[in-house]
Amino acid sequence: MSEKEKSTMVRKSSALGSKPSPLDSGSAEPKGISFAGPRSSDLLFHISPTMTAVMVDAGFYLKQAQRIFGKQTPADAAKRLHRLALDHLNGDNGRRTSRLYRIFVYDAPPAAWKGHTPVGKQSIDLTRSPTAQWRHAFHESLRGLRKVALRMGEVPTSQVRWQLKPDVLKDITNGKKPWADVTDDDFRLDLRQKGVDMRLGLDIASLAYKHQVNQIVLISGDADFVPAAKLARREGIDFILDPMWSTIRPGLYEHIDGLRMACPKPQKKRASTNGEDASI
Repeated sequence: MSEKEKSTMVRKSSALGSKPSPLDSGSAEPKGISFAGPRSSDLLFHISPTMTAVMVDAGFYLKQAQRIFGKQTPADAAKRLHRLALDHLNGDNGRRTSRLYRIFVYDAPPAAWKGHTPVGKQSIDLTRSPTAQWRHAFHESLRGLRKVALRMGEVPTSQVRWQLKPDVLKDITNGKKPWADVTDDDFRLDLRQKGVDMRLGLDIASLAYKHQVNQIVLISGDADFVPAAKLARREGIDFILDPMWSTIRPGLYEHIDGLRMACPKPQKKRASTNGEDASI
Protein backbone atom coordinates (compact mmCIF):
# COMPACT_ATOMS: atom_id res chain seq x y z
CA MET A 1 0.00 0.00 0.00
CA SER A 2 1.39 3.41 -0.93
CA GLU A 3 2.02 6.21 1.54
CA LYS A 4 -0.77 8.24 -0.07
CA GLU A 5 -3.27 5.42 0.43
CA LYS A 6 -2.18 4.98 4.04
CA SER A 7 -2.64 8.72 4.67
CA THR A 8 -6.14 8.66 3.17
CA MET A 9 -7.08 5.61 5.23
CA VAL A 10 -5.95 7.22 8.48
CA ARG A 11 -7.85 10.44 7.83
CA LYS A 12 -11.10 8.58 7.33
CA SER A 13 -10.66 6.43 10.41
CA SER A 14 -9.41 9.17 12.73
CA ALA A 15 -11.83 10.55 15.30
CA LEU A 16 -12.58 14.25 15.08
CA GLY A 17 -10.40 16.18 17.46
CA SER A 18 -7.74 13.50 17.83
CA LYS A 19 -6.42 13.11 14.30
CA PRO A 20 -2.91 11.60 14.16
CA SER A 21 -0.23 12.73 11.78
CA PRO A 22 -0.45 11.36 8.22
CA LEU A 23 2.39 8.88 8.83
CA ASP A 24 0.73 7.31 11.86
CA SER A 25 -0.36 3.74 11.11
CA GLY A 26 -3.06 3.88 13.76
CA SER A 27 -1.14 1.71 16.23
CA ALA A 28 0.09 2.86 19.63
CA GLU A 29 3.74 2.97 18.52
CA PRO A 30 4.90 4.39 15.19
CA LYS A 31 7.13 2.03 13.23
CA GLY A 32 9.61 2.34 10.39
CA ILE A 33 10.23 6.07 10.72
CA SER A 34 13.80 7.35 10.53
CA PHE A 35 15.22 10.63 11.79
CA ALA A 36 16.97 10.92 8.45
CA GLY A 37 13.70 10.79 6.51
CA PRO A 38 12.17 13.84 4.86
CA ARG A 39 9.44 13.94 7.53
CA SER A 40 11.44 13.41 10.71
CA SER A 41 9.26 16.06 12.37
CA ASP A 42 6.46 13.48 12.40
CA LEU A 43 8.48 11.26 14.73
CA LEU A 44 8.99 14.18 17.08
CA PHE A 45 5.23 14.71 17.01
CA HIS A 46 4.68 11.15 18.27
CA ILE A 47 7.44 11.28 20.88
CA SER A 48 6.41 14.59 22.42
CA PRO A 49 2.98 15.63 21.13
CA THR A 50 1.33 18.87 22.12
CA MET A 51 -1.75 18.05 24.16
CA THR A 52 -4.19 20.96 24.10
CA ALA A 53 -7.18 21.86 26.25
CA VAL A 54 -9.49 24.51 24.79
CA MET A 55 -11.54 26.56 27.26
CA VAL A 56 -14.42 28.71 26.04
CA ASP A 57 -16.31 31.43 27.90
CA ALA A 58 -19.70 30.81 26.28
CA GLY A 59 -21.18 34.20 27.16
CA PHE A 60 -18.23 35.98 25.57
CA TYR A 61 -18.19 33.63 22.58
CA LEU A 62 -21.89 34.15 21.79
CA LYS A 63 -21.53 37.92 21.95
CA GLN A 64 -18.56 37.95 19.59
CA ALA A 65 -20.03 35.28 17.32
CA GLN A 66 -23.07 37.45 16.73
CA ARG A 67 -20.79 40.28 15.60
CA ILE A 68 -18.80 38.00 13.31
CA PHE A 69 -21.37 35.52 11.96
CA GLY A 70 -24.68 37.30 12.57
CA LYS A 71 -27.79 35.59 13.85
CA GLN A 72 -27.41 31.81 14.30
CA THR A 73 -29.53 28.88 15.35
CA PRO A 74 -28.48 27.13 18.58
CA ALA A 75 -27.14 24.14 16.63
CA ASP A 76 -25.13 26.35 14.25
CA ALA A 77 -23.66 28.33 17.16
CA ALA A 78 -22.60 25.10 18.89
CA LYS A 79 -21.01 23.69 15.72
CA ARG A 80 -19.12 26.93 15.06
CA LEU A 81 -17.80 26.90 18.62
CA HIS A 82 -16.63 23.31 18.18
CA ARG A 83 -14.96 24.11 14.86
CA LEU A 84 -13.27 27.20 16.30
CA ALA A 85 -11.81 25.09 19.11
CA LEU A 86 -10.54 22.43 16.67
CA ASP A 87 -8.96 25.08 14.43
CA HIS A 88 -6.62 25.93 17.30
CA LEU A 89 -5.08 22.46 16.92
CA ASN A 90 -3.79 23.35 13.46
CA GLY A 91 -0.65 25.20 12.47
CA ASP A 92 -0.54 28.21 10.20
CA ASN A 93 -0.37 25.88 7.19
CA GLY A 94 -3.61 24.16 8.24
CA ARG A 95 -1.91 20.93 9.26
CA ARG A 96 -2.83 19.34 12.60
CA THR A 97 0.04 20.03 15.01
CA SER A 98 -1.46 19.12 18.38
CA ARG A 99 -3.92 16.69 19.91
CA LEU A 100 -7.11 17.61 21.72
CA TYR A 101 -7.51 16.79 25.38
CA ARG A 102 -10.99 18.27 25.75
CA ILE A 103 -13.09 21.33 24.96
CA PHE A 104 -14.40 22.94 28.15
CA VAL A 105 -17.36 25.29 27.73
CA TYR A 106 -18.32 27.53 30.66
CA ASP A 107 -21.82 28.94 30.92
CA ALA A 108 -24.87 29.10 33.18
CA PRO A 109 -28.45 27.95 32.54
CA PRO A 110 -31.06 30.65 31.94
CA ALA A 111 -32.42 32.21 35.12
CA ALA A 112 -35.52 30.43 36.40
CA TRP A 113 -36.99 33.73 37.61
CA LYS A 114 -40.63 34.76 37.84
CA GLY A 115 -41.71 38.27 38.80
CA HIS A 116 -43.28 41.52 37.65
CA THR A 117 -42.12 44.62 35.80
CA PRO A 118 -41.23 47.50 38.15
CA VAL A 119 -43.73 50.06 36.84
CA GLY A 120 -46.52 48.29 34.99
CA LYS A 121 -46.48 45.22 37.26
CA GLN A 122 -46.77 42.89 34.27
CA SER A 123 -46.07 39.22 34.97
CA ILE A 124 -42.77 37.82 33.65
CA ASP A 125 -41.56 34.21 33.46
CA LEU A 126 -37.98 34.07 32.18
CA THR A 127 -38.08 30.29 31.74
CA ARG A 128 -40.51 30.74 28.83
CA SER A 129 -38.66 33.56 27.10
CA PRO A 130 -37.20 33.02 23.60
CA THR A 131 -33.73 33.74 25.03
CA ALA A 132 -34.06 30.94 27.59
CA GLN A 133 -35.31 28.47 24.99
CA TRP A 134 -32.44 29.36 22.64
CA ARG A 135 -29.88 28.92 25.42
CA HIS A 136 -31.29 25.53 26.46
CA ALA A 137 -31.13 24.32 22.85
CA PHE A 138 -27.55 25.64 22.57
CA HIS A 139 -26.49 23.66 25.65
CA GLU A 140 -28.14 20.49 24.37
CA SER A 141 -26.34 20.83 21.04
CA LEU A 142 -23.00 21.22 22.83
CA ARG A 143 -23.62 18.08 24.89
CA GLY A 144 -23.91 16.06 21.71
CA LEU A 145 -20.53 17.14 20.28
CA ARG A 146 -17.35 15.10 20.60
CA LYS A 147 -14.97 15.83 23.50
CA VAL A 148 -17.03 18.74 24.84
CA ALA A 149 -17.38 19.16 28.61
CA LEU A 150 -20.10 21.65 29.57
CA ARG A 151 -19.24 23.30 32.89
CA MET A 152 -22.32 25.04 34.27
CA GLY A 153 -22.56 27.78 36.87
CA GLU A 154 -25.82 29.31 38.02
CA VAL A 155 -27.86 32.51 38.07
CA PRO A 156 -29.23 32.82 41.64
CA THR A 157 -32.85 33.99 41.47
CA SER A 158 -32.56 35.55 44.93
CA GLN A 159 -30.11 38.09 43.52
CA VAL A 160 -32.11 39.13 40.44
CA ARG A 161 -32.87 42.86 40.60
CA TRP A 162 -34.33 45.54 38.35
CA GLN A 163 -31.88 48.33 37.51
CA LEU A 164 -32.30 51.62 35.69
CA LYS A 165 -30.40 51.68 32.43
CA PRO A 166 -27.25 53.85 32.68
CA ASP A 167 -28.40 56.36 30.06
CA VAL A 168 -31.79 56.76 31.75
CA LEU A 169 -30.20 57.23 35.17
CA LYS A 170 -27.92 59.89 33.71
CA ASP A 171 -30.87 61.74 32.16
CA ILE A 172 -32.75 61.65 35.48
CA THR A 173 -29.81 62.96 37.51
CA ASN A 174 -29.23 65.72 34.94
CA GLY A 175 -32.88 66.76 35.07
CA LYS A 176 -33.54 65.82 31.44
CA LYS A 177 -36.06 63.11 32.33
CA PRO A 178 -38.58 63.42 35.18
CA TRP A 179 -39.41 60.38 37.32
CA ALA A 180 -43.02 60.60 36.15
CA ASP A 181 -41.91 59.67 32.61
CA VAL A 182 -40.03 56.51 33.64
CA THR A 183 -41.48 53.31 32.13
CA ASP A 184 -40.71 49.60 32.20
CA ASP A 185 -38.52 50.04 29.12
CA ASP A 186 -36.14 52.18 31.18
CA PHE A 187 -35.22 49.22 33.40
CA ARG A 188 -33.21 46.08 32.86
CA LEU A 189 -32.81 42.89 34.87
CA ASP A 190 -29.48 42.41 36.59
CA LEU A 191 -28.69 38.74 35.87
CA ARG A 192 -25.27 37.69 37.07
CA GLN A 193 -23.68 34.29 36.62
CA LYS A 194 -22.13 32.70 39.67
CA GLY A 195 -19.47 30.01 39.78
CA VAL A 196 -18.41 30.20 36.12
CA ASP A 197 -15.08 31.98 36.66
CA MET A 198 -14.35 29.79 39.67
CA ARG A 199 -14.84 26.60 37.65
CA LEU A 200 -12.63 27.90 34.87
CA GLY A 201 -9.86 28.79 37.29
CA LEU A 202 -10.07 25.43 39.08
CA ASP A 203 -9.91 23.52 35.80
CA ILE A 204 -6.82 25.46 34.70
CA ALA A 205 -5.13 24.75 38.03
CA SER A 206 -6.07 21.05 37.92
CA LEU A 207 -4.78 20.57 34.37
CA ALA A 208 -1.55 22.39 35.21
CA TYR A 209 -0.77 20.58 38.47
CA LYS A 210 -1.61 17.14 37.08
CA HIS A 211 0.34 17.84 33.85
CA GLN A 212 -2.56 16.48 31.79
CA VAL A 213 -1.89 19.02 29.03
CA ASN A 214 1.03 21.16 27.93
CA GLN A 215 -1.03 23.82 26.16
CA ILE A 216 -4.20 25.70 27.08
CA VAL A 217 -6.17 27.84 24.65
CA LEU A 218 -8.62 30.23 26.30
CA ILE A 219 -11.34 31.85 24.18
CA SER A 220 -12.32 34.86 26.26
CA GLY A 221 -11.71 38.56 26.69
CA ASP A 222 -12.05 38.69 30.48
CA ALA A 223 -9.11 39.82 32.61
CA ASP A 224 -10.27 37.68 35.55
CA PHE A 225 -8.34 34.72 34.13
CA VAL A 226 -4.93 36.35 34.75
CA PRO A 227 -4.14 34.66 38.11
CA ALA A 228 -4.98 31.23 36.67
CA ALA A 229 -2.94 31.96 33.54
CA LYS A 230 0.08 32.94 35.64
CA LEU A 231 -0.23 29.70 37.61
CA ALA A 232 -0.40 27.62 34.44
CA ARG A 233 2.65 29.33 32.97
CA ARG A 234 4.65 28.70 36.13
CA GLU A 235 3.85 25.00 35.68
CA GLY A 236 5.24 25.07 32.13
CA ILE A 237 1.93 25.33 30.27
CA ASP A 238 1.88 27.17 26.93
CA PHE A 239 -1.03 29.59 27.47
CA ILE A 240 -2.72 30.98 24.34
CA LEU A 241 -5.50 33.59 24.32
CA ASP A 242 -8.09 33.98 21.57
CA PRO A 243 -10.13 37.16 22.19
CA MET A 244 -11.97 36.77 18.86
CA TRP A 245 -10.74 40.18 17.69
CA SER A 246 -12.05 42.01 20.74
CA THR A 247 -9.87 44.65 22.38
CA ILE A 248 -7.90 43.53 25.42
CA ARG A 249 -5.87 45.58 27.87
CA PRO A 250 -2.18 45.96 26.97
CA GLY A 251 -1.17 44.70 30.41
CA LEU A 252 -2.62 41.26 29.66
CA TYR A 253 0.06 40.48 27.09
CA GLU A 254 2.65 39.82 29.76
CA HIS A 255 0.54 37.04 31.29
CA ILE A 256 0.03 34.93 28.15
CA ASP A 257 2.39 33.07 25.83
CA GLY A 258 0.61 33.91 22.60
CA LEU A 259 -2.33 35.71 21.04
CA ARG A 260 -4.07 33.94 18.19
CA MET A 261 -7.43 34.45 16.47
CA ALA A 262 -8.90 31.42 14.68
CA CYS A 263 -12.11 33.10 13.48
CA PRO A 264 -12.78 35.65 10.73
CA LYS A 265 -12.36 39.31 11.59
CA PRO A 266 -15.66 41.17 12.08
CA GLN A 267 -16.59 43.38 9.18
CA LYS A 268 -16.73 47.08 9.96
CA LYS A 269 -19.65 49.18 8.91
CA ARG A 270 -19.54 52.49 7.18
CA ALA A 271 -22.12 54.95 5.94
CA SER A 272 -23.09 54.38 2.33
CA THR A 273 -23.82 57.14 -0.17
CA ASN A 274 -27.55 57.07 0.60
CA GLY A 275 -27.01 57.44 4.34
CA GLU A 276 -27.59 53.80 5.26
CA ASP A 277 -25.06 51.54 6.98
CA ALA A 278 -23.21 49.17 4.71
CA SER A 279 -20.70 46.45 5.48
CA ILE A 280 -17.21 46.85 4.13
